[in-house]
Amino acid sequence: MERFIGLDIGDRRIGIAVSDPLQITAQPLETYVRKGYGPDVAHIREIASHYDVKRIVCGLPKNMDGTEGFQSEKAKAFAAELEKAGFTILFQDERMTTIIAESALLEGNVSRNDRKGKVDMVAAAVILQSFLDAGTFRIQDDAEDAEEDDGTVSVTDEEGNTYDLYPVAEVTLHGRRYSLMNMLGEAEEENTDFLVLEHKTDEDGQEYLEDIVDEDILAAVYEAYLKQTDN
Repeated sequence: MERFIGLDIGDRRIGIAVSDPLQITAQPLETYVRKGYGPDVAHIREIASHYDVKRIVCGLPKNMDGTEGFQSEKAKAFAAELEKAGFTILFQDERMTTIIAESALLEGNVSRNDRKGKVDMVAAAVILQSFLDAGTFRIQDDAEDAEEDDGTVSVTDEEGNTYDLYPVAEVTLHGRRYSLMNMLGEAEEENTDFLVLEHKTDEDGQEYLEDIVDEDILAAVYEAYLKQTDN
């Protein structure tokens, strides 16, 4: 399994964290002082190369009512630069993460001066840990999957639990392909809380499914599904 990098993107600094290879825990890595889009992306690319990372989780600073403001737009703008550099970008709600990071440093008896240099990377670790705890899914890469002919797939979560899912519908949105899945044995009419998986392809050309955790994407996919079923 591959590592993730987590970013807490600020105007002056970027907190950087990295996951372990099993995608269980997130560790603070460093607080980087920004120099401009070009140098910032180059620095993160260097870290990503060292840890062999292709996917980056960016904190999205939403307002307390869940809406996105100016800071969210700035975070997305920088994320777009990272995407241009070849990274897959995922977003994680970062509300309250700085407060959580400050509390963790206080509990660790970190001095005020030291906290200033560490709070951003600890916040990045909180963002990344929240993403990891939400879980992602990937098609098991074995012969059994290749033999499936009814669309059923076996997926394994981060705790090693395996589930059989069957496709309810497939939706294409903004050029990306999504499958709405149900647990095998659950009737579609009894369960509308679908698992939404995006079809992706790794560098070796192997297709895999990734669990969607972004609430905006989930809402857009479900809306597209409803329109599709009405037609």
